[in-house]
Amino acid sequence: MLRLVLDTNVVLDLFHWGNTDAVPIMAALEAGLIECMADQRTLDELQRVLTYPQLKLTPGMISERYARYSSLVTVFPEGEAPPLPRCKDRDDQKFLELSARCSADVLVSKDKALLKLRGRTKLAFQIVGPALASRLITDSNDYIGKTVVA
Repeated sequence: MLRLVLDTNVVLDLFHWGNTDAVPIMAALEAGLIECMADQRTLDELQRVLTYPQLKLTPGMISERYARYSSLVTVFPEGEAPPLPRCKDRDDQKFLELSARCSADVLVSKDKALLKLRGRTKLAFQIVGPALASRLITDSNDYIGKTVVA
């Protein structure tokens, strides 16, 4: 099972905007085919972002989206991350740290500062956009239940 960390913009794509690139991620998450990880810092950021006026969410909508996401993720405890490259956007460092601490396979982001780290440093996880994450999920789930013949 793939273990993913989703940055806040991707969570908004899943639970607010309904971005088509993220539809397979949402389907796999709801079906229990992937595990998405969060921690208190990433949940706090989501809670704050959901109140932004440009989203035009009522208090009830904010609660519903936060509760729905929270019910589908595994909350990983806070802790010390291994040495990591510094993200140019300090607000996004928490996603790198969570990905490293929880042994994620993939950090899914739309943030240019995070995506710029791809291939420039050795990380134990991939950093990809939602479209590529959707393809990785689809490809990995195509092999579930199939026998490999040598």
